[in-house]
Amino acid sequence: MPSLFSSIIARELPAYIVAEDEHHIAFLDINPNALGHTLCVPKKEVDKLFDLSASEYQDLMMFSRSVAAALKQVVSCKRIGLTVIGLEVPHVHVHLIPLNTMEDATFKKKVALSKEEMQNLTQQISAAFKQ
Repeated sequence: MPSLFSSIIARELPAYIVAEDEHHIAFLDINPNALGHTLCVPKKEVDKLFDLSASEYQDLMMFSRSVAAALKQVVSCKRIGLTVIGLEVPHVHVHLIPLNTMEDATFKKKVALSKEEMQNLTQQISAAFKQ
């Protein structure tokens, strides 16, 4: 059975997609720790980060770096944090989280955004990514 992320990649489920290339996709987390919390996902369905080939791993990190740069242009924060946990969805994903405090990285603090706020943020990050 395809993962939730595979269904997003196939456009079977909606998502706030901020960036995409041939092998990766990035979209806003719908239960964000902070404004702009973004997931970077390889399109190839692989459960665990270290099951990616060395080149797939490097490509995912380079894609994540590009998305983080776009995110930093749009969201005011001290830095963009990166974490890979992968327990909730069995498909590799990198969390990019705008950080101002350590609490932003705990996955205990959540922010609520309206559909309009999510759409606006998506457009801004997407535009910055394409620059």
